[in-house]
Amino acid sequence: MDDPTGGRHYFADRELARRLEGAEAAANTEFVDAHARVDPASGATWTQVAGARAMYDGPGSPVTQTFGLGLFDDVGDAEMDALEAFFGERGAEVFHEVSPMAAPEIVALLNRRRYQPFELTSVLYRPIAPGVAVEGLRGERIRVRRMEPGEEDAWAATAAGGWSDVAPEHTGFMTALGRINAARRDTRCFFAELDGRAVATGSLNVHDGVALLAGASTLPGARGHGAQLALLEARLRDAVESGCDLASMGALPGSTCQRNAERQGFRIAYTRMKWQRAPTA
Repeated sequence: MDDPTGGRHYFADRELARRLEGAEAAANTEFVDAHARVDPASGATWTQVAGARAMYDGPGSPVTQTFGLGLFDDVGDAEMDALEAFFGERGAEVFHEVSPMAAPEIVALLNRRRYQPFELTSVLYRPIAPGVAVEGLRGERIRVRRMEPGEEDAWAATAAGGWSDVAPEHTGFMTALGRINAARRDTRCFFAELDGRAVATGSLNVHDGVALLAGASTLPGARGHGAQLALLEARLRDAVESGCDLASMGALPGSTCQRNAERQGFRIAYTRMKWQRAPTA
């Protein structure tokens, strides 16, 4: 594999974590803004406390949480009170995604306030530079293109269709989620087409030189043709043209998604932990 760094090296430290978490927070606030615009009655909104972004997208939404807690500014009881009030006033549980690069005191603070860890995410990154490429075979029948205005529903349906064999009961939810993703103003949505038919999707958000990759989904009957490899390469090249020097994505630790990313030059920056407030006894 060609050197994707252009001769640069990136340490997995707090500076890197701030860029990666900042990109994730920005993408999620864009989602909340899009939801509020598409459906004002949803009450979707967000705020910022001590550098952490707190997002409300409705009770039970995976977007309803914080990013960057303890990573950008000091956090104490007053800041936690403000964050908990933000969610509590809207009838939502409180969740925090916390990087291990955050201030060490944040763990003691969360424990004291009855939070428990319950979910882990591998945060992966890869330096990128002009000429970036991915390894693997892409079929000649695959073509990648950007979503055009008016194709938002088609993109959402394709993205949801990729989960139809895993969680068919959530197709409606995934379609609604896809429509909001496609409506984000600063999100770049891509199709992979097999013989001219849309069979896979991917998305790209750019923030502070970081290309956040998400939205990967392939229809069950179209797998094995290299659609996601083609989408990855197209998005990385788009990101480089936009001035990005890093690409990032999240994956379940030890998952196929993580292994595939590592095959393409991604490295684990850290394992992020999600915390939930324990119910009162």
